[in-house]
Parts: sequence; C-alpha cells; structure tokens
Amino acid sequence: MSSRARVLILNAALGPLDYRVPHGMRVEPGSIVVAPLGPRQLIGVVWEESSFPDTETVGDNRLRNLIEVIDAPPLPEPLRRLIEWTADYYLSPPAAVLRMALSSMAALEGARTVIEYKATGAVPDRMTEQRAQALERIGERQGLIRELAMIGGVSDAVIRGLIKQDIFEAVEVSVDTPFPMPDPDHAPPALSEAQRSAANQMADAVRAHDFAPFLLDGVTGSGKTEVYFEAIAAAIRADRQTLVLLPEIALTEPFLERFEKRFGTVPVNWHSGLRQSERRRAWRAIASGQAQVVVGARSALFLPYPNLGLIVVDEAHEASFKQEEGVHYHARDVAVMRGLMEKFPVILASATPAIETRHQVELGRYAEIKLPSRFGGAEMPAIEGINLLTDPPERGRWIAPPLVKAIDEVMAKGEQSLLFLNRRGYAPLTLCRHCGYRFQCPNCTAWMVEHRLTHRLACHHCGHVVPAPRRCPECKEEESLVACGPGVERIADEVKALWPQARIAIATSDTLHSPARAAEFVKSVEAGDIDIIVGTQLITKGYHFPNLTVVGVIDADLGLEGGDLRAAERTFQQIVQVAGRAGRGEKPGKVFIQTRMPESEVIKALIDGDTERFYWVETENRRRANAPPFGRFAAIIISSEDADEAAQTARLIGKSAPVIEGMRVYGPAPAPLSVLRGRHRHRLLIHATRQVDVQGAIREWLGNLAWKSGTRVAVDIDPYSFM
Repeated sequence: MSSRARVLILNAALGPLDYRVPHGMRVEPGSIVVAPLGPRQLIGVVWEESSFPDTETVGDNRLRNLIEVIDAPPLPEPLRRLIEWTADYYLSPPAAVLRMALSSMAALEGARTVIEYKATGAVPDRMTEQRAQALERIGERQGLIRELAMIGGVSDAVIRGLIKQDIFEAVEVSVDTPFPMPDPDHAPPALSEAQRSAANQMADAVRAHDFAPFLLDGVTGSGKTEVYFEAIAAAIRADRQTLVLLPEIALTEPFLERFEKRFGTVPVNWHSGLRQSERRRAWRAIASGQAQVVVGARSALFLPYPNLGLIVVDEAHEASFKQEEGVHYHARDVAVMRGLMEKFPVILASATPAIETRHQVELGRYAEIKLPSRFGGAEMPAIEGINLLTDPPERGRWIAPPLVKAIDEVMAKGEQSLLFLNRRGYAPLTLCRHCGYRFQCPNCTAWMVEHRLTHRLACHHCGHVVPAPRRCPECKEEESLVACGPGVERIADEVKALWPQARIAIATSDTLHSPARAAEFVKSVEAGDIDIIVGTQLITKGYHFPNLTVVGVIDADLGLEGGDLRAAERTFQQIVQVAGRAGRGEKPGKVFIQTRMPESEVIKALIDGDTERFYWVETENRRRANAPPFGRFAAIIISSEDADEAAQTARLIGKSAPVIEGMRVYGPAPAPLSVLRGRHRHRLLIHATRQVDVQGAIREWLGNLAWKSGTRVAVDIDPYSFM
C-alpha cells in the first residue's frame, strides 16, 4: 500500500495534488477522500499518477496528510477514464467534469436520516406578505429549511418563524431506504411484428454485453418507448443497470407513468428538481448498484454506476442535450463514448434524428432500426400549408382563417387542438408609441419580454425581472406602451376572444416548471378538461393525447431567422415533432403550418411529408460547406465585465491564431449577444477539416497566452449555439 496519493480535488483552477496517506488509512484509485487545501477541507478523488504525467511530483517531506476516506463506493475505473476523455475532448478541467460525478455533496455525508419540514395546514397569528407568499408557493411540498425558503422566495428566517409557530412540522426522512425493484415480467406489451423484431435485436445486444450503438428511428406514435422498454427488461434480467436520458424534466412524469405500467414500479429519478434528501438517496443507490433503472436529465450521465448495461437517449436529436455552460459537453455523444468504454449498447431514439447521427448510420458505425408506421393502425396526420401572404389573419390577429375554421369544427366535435409558437410570454418586445422607448435588459443586449400572467417584464437570458410599468420610463406618458409581436400568452388571449367557451391551457417552461405541474397538465388533457393547448417547444416531445386532432403552427418561419448552422434542421424537427401530437388515437389528425415562406426547402418538405428529400438537401448543403458532420467547428468565447478588457483579450487571441493547413479562424467579433449577465462578449469561430487535431491546436494556442483574472475564456467544441 503506497504511503502517498495523487488526488483530483473539486477545484477546477487546480490540477491534481499529491498527499500523504496516514498510517492505517487505506485508499485506492477512485477512493473519495477529504483533503486539506490551505485552511480549507475539500472533497477529492484518488487518481492514477499515470493519468497526469505532467504533474510535478512533490517530495515526501512537503506532503500533507489526507484527512479521511468517505464511506461511499470508489468511483469505478471506467468512469475515471470517461472523465479524462470528456475533459480532454471538450478542453475542460478534469475537476469540473468530476464535479458532475459527485453531484450530491449530501450523499458523501454520514447521516442516515435528515429532518425536513412540511405545512401543517395551520395559519399563523400574524399573516405578513412574505409569510403568505411562502405558504402559497410551498403548498404541500416538503424539504429542508433552505429548500423551502428558495421555493417560497423568502429568507430562512421566515421559514424558521413559521416552524416556531407550528405552521411547519418536522418530518424525519430516511435517506438510505432501498428503491423498489422493477419487474421485467410485470406487464409485457403486445407488440406488432415490426416492434417485436426491433425489441429482439436490441435485447440481444444487451445480453451480448458489448458496445452496440443503435439509432431507433420511428415516426411519432410508432411505439419507440415500448420497444426500448424490452431492452431495459433484458438489462434488468441480466442484473445490470440502465440509464434513460430525457431532454426535459417536464417529460419525466409521463415517462414514469408508462414505466410503472410496464415494470410495476417507477424508476429512480435524477434531475434538478429533486430535494437534497432525494438526491442523496438516489446517488447512494446508484453508486451501490441498487438502483436498477435511472431516468434523468443529461447530468445523470456522469453518475457512478458500477454495473451499467444500457443507455437510452430519448428524443436524441434534442439540442438541450448539449450543455451551454461550464463543461460544454453533448450528452448524446458522451453517452455513446461511455457505451464504448464500458462495452454495452446505446440506443438513440428519435422521430427526427440529427444529421450527425444519420451520418454515423451511413458510415456503418451505428445500426439503424426503423419503425415506419404508427402503432395500432393510427394514421400520420394530413399536413396543410397556410400562406400568410395570400391568406392573412384579421388585422391584429395571428390565427389565419383556415386554422380558425378547423378549430371551429374540432370544438363542435368535442376534440382537442394544439397551437404551437416557440416564444414564451405575451410579446417579445414592448415599446412606447409616444417616444419609441424600448425595454432592454440592463445586463444583456436583449429585449425584455412581457409576461402578462405574472405582470412582469423578464429577460430570457439572465432572468432579470421588473414589474410591468403603467407609464413609459423615458417620456412618462401613461397608457402608451404597446406590445409588438406575439408570444404564447398573446395567442391564448386571441383564443379566448375567438372561442370564449373553450378551456385553455398554456404549456411552457414558465407554467410547467416541475414534473408535478407537468403531470397535472397531462392528466387534465387526458381527462378532457382542456379544449385548446397553446404551447412552446416543451409540448413537441413525447406527449400522447388520443383526442388531440388539430395542430396549428402559428409561425413556422420563426426558427429560420438568424444565421444558425442548424436552423433549418431544428425547425424541421420541431414542426415534425409538434405535428406528431395530432391523430395519435383512432381519430385522424390534421396539421396546419402558417408560413410566409412556402417555397423554402423546410416548409415544402414538411407540407409534402418528404423527410428524405429534406435530409438529403440539408446534408448536401453541409457537405458543400464542409460543416458538421463533414467538417468541424469550435468556438472561443471571451467575456469580461470590462468592455475594453474583453475586446483586448479577444484581439490578443485572434492575433496569436496558429496557421494550420485545413483550419481557418474567423474573428474575433462581438458576439451576437454581445452583453450577457453584465459581461461583454466576443467570439472566434474555428472551422477545420476532420483531419485536423482541433483540440491539440487550441490547447497549444491558448496555453501560450495570459489574460487578466477577471476575463474568462471558454472553449466550445462542436458548438450548438452561435450566440
């Protein structure tokens, strides 16, 4: 047993550090330890010295003792290799990636129970505004004092005061209760021949215990979930763990219900909405191997599964699998890498696969399994284009006459409709008709968005919120503020005016901000309590409403604006997905696409239902431009609170750009979103052929430069956002 250990501590600014292992303490690579750093004590993980050959070895006489080994399973060796690969590929500090694997600090503490609090239903003697707000927002939820204070939007002291008055009562929660085990034979589904064949192919791959990447490409409503459930059943029978990644936590509740029907219990949940005690319990069950099936957002990918046998990435085309802050990783690609390293299958399920994924199929690297028709005889919806130039809505309205007529007919039959507009709030811009003043965020180069439901103006980039004013801040005119353009709330107002008797639901991340709210919404739609849904992209994924027969896309051109590489593909995917909500039961569905650009390739492909032609044209455009997947992009983003510092550092980096055959550097230029959260931003774009070692070039290029400590330089490999 060595008397020294190399430890990767959770401080991204520092590399690995050497420590002495005191007599009687046993550590091995992967052991989670507490290490001293100056006067502080930090969590770290013991690592192989060979992984960091450039780290200077510190003499034995200068080593400090490790303080303790934490009572938790060591991080498995394949996970340590994945952390190294992710840090290397995405040019991130290894400690920043490690932090995602140790994402429940509470799980590393010894307590077996915690004290949480929940409302008793009593009312305080003196009801202040803050107390009323806290009680209303917290409702029946339970949590630690800090968690309840955050939910209630109040200080800890307000919650403590309510506890003293017995308005909240203490509840002891065990954090080590085992999770119930899913039963693979609980309720096997009746699959069609095509589904059964697909399920068998994937279940065989699970049993083979080897890397096998699959694209499960099925039209909306083809039963992809039921098919990959059979692969999960095979993993459970083999006593191996499964991870299912979903792009939105709002989707977890419908998924949990379907899972419970099939396997008799819900899987283990992992997402940002969990209480601290729930995260601790889940992390420890995952690390011990007791959690057999985990469903979660992209952060669940780095958890320490000791016995992973399958990963499913559902809605694998979704851009939200790409993390835009911190470590800029893409969960879909890292999932495939984890499968390769740990030798198990990875299933990418999608009705509209990304061009990058289709390219891997063409190269023969991924096996494609197609489900070309809907399950149970349901038909794909008919799609009709509405040219807004020749058939415009009435003045001041956004719903065109043919779509109004279709919803009239649906309402008469007692069926449901969905109107889709990928824009939250009431209006994207508010200005003064008297002096022309526009409401702009003080922290970002972005307009403030009006939210009439909450009587506020909000910035969708930094979260800055102000009460909606009655008068113009500039000229002080009253009643002079005018909303420009529509958001979902404005469409909902129009729906109320057109169909006053209709029951309306607005479905956005503002209204369905937790899995519980999403579940409530789904139950209301399924029970027939809602006639018309008005929603953003949140509603395009995974929901199954058999009585929903008409879908209207309010502005199909919205996503095509701006210079995003993937704008056409993303618009196509979103509209195909939202169209797929129509006619999923026995009743046929119809989709109306409102557009001012009926001749664009995207719109023509959508109306003609010609998916293959759209992908062919889009893929050829990428090939000609040598854009991904045929070439490579990387971005360097410079930001500082000081505008001159940001510009100066950007120029320094631009001037030092290496000259490499097959690689071009564009910029620096101010970012399209040139101020974000009070920081001034500049960008450089690197465009290279597949043969160039982009990461090596950037590492050497930036490694030779220095900039002031207040300036941040981030690298985004394979960027999805160009803002």
